[in-house]
Amino acid sequence: MFVILSAGVVTGAFFMALKLTFQFYDLPLAHPFTISRYTVNVQKTVVVCISDGEISGYGEATVNPYYHSTVERLTESISKVKPIIENSEMIHPSDLWQIVAPHLQEDYFALCAIDEAYWDFYSRRHKRTLRSFWAAADENLPLTSYTIAIDSIEMMQQKIIEKPWPVYKIKLGTQNDLQIVELLRKTTDSVFRIDANCAWTADETIEYSKIFKQLNVEFIEQPLKANDFEGMKKVCEHSVLPIIADESCQREDDVNSCDGLFHGINIKLTKCGGITSALRMIENGRDKGLKIMAGCMTESTVGISALAQIAPLLDYIDADGALLLKQDIAKGVSFDFGKIRYSENFGIGVELYTEKSI
Repeated sequence: MFVILSAGVVTGAFFMALKLTFQFYDLPLAHPFTISRYTVNVQKTVVVCISDGEISGYGEATVNPYYHSTVERLTESISKVKPIIENSEMIHPSDLWQIVAPHLQEDYFALCAIDEAYWDFYSRRHKRTLRSFWAAADENLPLTSYTIAIDSIEMMQQKIIEKPWPVYKIKLGTQNDLQIVELLRKTTDSVFRIDANCAWTADETIEYSKIFKQLNVEFIEQPLKANDFEGMKKVCEHSVLPIIADESCQREDDVNSCDGLFHGINIKLTKCGGITSALRMIENGRDKGLKIMAGCMTESTVGISALAQIAPLLDYIDADGALLLKQDIAKGVSFDFGKIRYSENFGIGVELYTEKSI
């Protein structure tokens, strides 16, 4: 269990009226990013800014077809709650989340960007790093994995050679998954984490787990379809590797549903509505004895810097989104062979390269 440290009392004279703005960006990827469902070459994303005219906070959410996150939907959702944000006094981020969330029940991606931006603004206003509200020191942080998306085996091997890393997440869901892992294992001794993105059956997963355990695979993420509860119960009982929920664990209530079906959960800020709800999911998951992971979309350093703030509370993290980009839009958190290197700035620590445009 963790405690969110108090920030002290803020008086009405301490701030100017808030203003919310947002802008979409195209993030070109270094390589096409393919999973079992689709391929992305350019990731479209939105960055939200909440400012009092002196201090600005930033949050991000990506466009994602699987979760019905589109430019049009994000625009409509953010615009809908813009007056609520701009008419709010400075309150604790969790209180603002409770006010805004009922208006965005159908768009948690937009809620995430707003929640991240307000947390960033709030912590910058208090001259604190965001993680200082729940972590006393930057010690014993999990290493981030680096994702190897589905491609030809030769190209997947080449990506590993180009990017030496201590932990790789291997995307699977092809007709030759076993061969891929076996050949990639000959390329590196680094730890593998397998993400099937709902592509396997229960029996396949159980059989694969026996083979993958011998190939230094740490765990398997979301092997079955999100609603295959019967299959997941069977897998959870018989897999020799830990099974981590992803698509089956999107929002807070899903943590309860995953208990007994998975050994751990992967929290995505965009899916659950931001940092506020992620903190509650972490606490609930810990109470249930689940391993806690947090992951990312193909986000810029804005979203990744927000994600990295909860790293002290995690067992595993997949925060490589910005590492997959050909061109970023911000600087902030960085990674040194998997190790998180935080910015010295307050809040989530980001600076937009194009700040004047937002």
